[in-house]
Parts: sequence; structure tokens; C-alpha cells
Amino acid sequence: MRESIRHWFDQRDVRSVGTPPDYRFSLANERTFLAWLRTGLALVAGGLAAAQFLPPLPLAHLREALAVGLLLLGATVSIRAVDHWARTERAIRLGEELPASRFPAVLALIVAVGALLLVGAVLLRGAG
Repeated sequence: MRESIRHWFDQRDVRSVGTPPDYRFSLANERTFLAWLRTGLALVAGGLAAAQFLPPLPLAHLREALAVGLLLLGATVSIRAVDHWARTERAIRLGEELPASRFPAVLALIVAVGALLLVGAVLLRGAG
């Protein structure tokens, strides 16, 4: 774990392995990283918005749980983004297969389930 985190911050370590790739591959990897960071920021912003602007929901503490869930998910996405960037950059430089990830599918399922729970909460509020 500590070694993985060191790879995130020590660019010399990433650049010391393998051979320099076509710069377009590194730039594409960086664009993907930045897209994941934007997703993490959007989730954090959604969590803050839920905490500040949602009215109290029919279930006790649902608003707070939603806000905390979005904030934690945003943090998780951001950490996962830098880890995936470092592992992908290393694989590109070594000419290895790119690392597979189930994280996008898991994230999509979490967002979908959260949205469905919110639909239920909105319908409960409308019925009550």
C-alpha cells in the first residue's frame, strides 16, 4: 500500500521504468485522470449541495446520509483516479497490458442505486 502511494507522488519512479512512450498515450492517460477528478469533484459538490440545500426528507437523517455518501464517494473516486493513472502510466512505459478496472461499473451501480433511493424518497414525500 505504501509503495503504491509513493508511486502517486514520485514522478521519477514512474519515469524510471520502461521506455518513454509516444507522448499521445501519456496525454490520453492524463486526460482520463482529469475526467475522473472532475467526476470526484462533481460528487463532492453534490454532497455539499445535498447537505445545504435539500429540505428535510421523510426519513430521518436521509439528507445527511446522502450528503456523507456523496462526499465519501467523491473522495474514493479521486483516490482511485490517481492510483489508476499511476498504474496505467507504468503499464504504458513497460509495454504491458493496461490494468483492468471494475471501478467504473461499481461507481455506475452506486450512483444508480442512490438515484433510485432518492426517487423513492421524493415519492414518499409527495405521498405524505
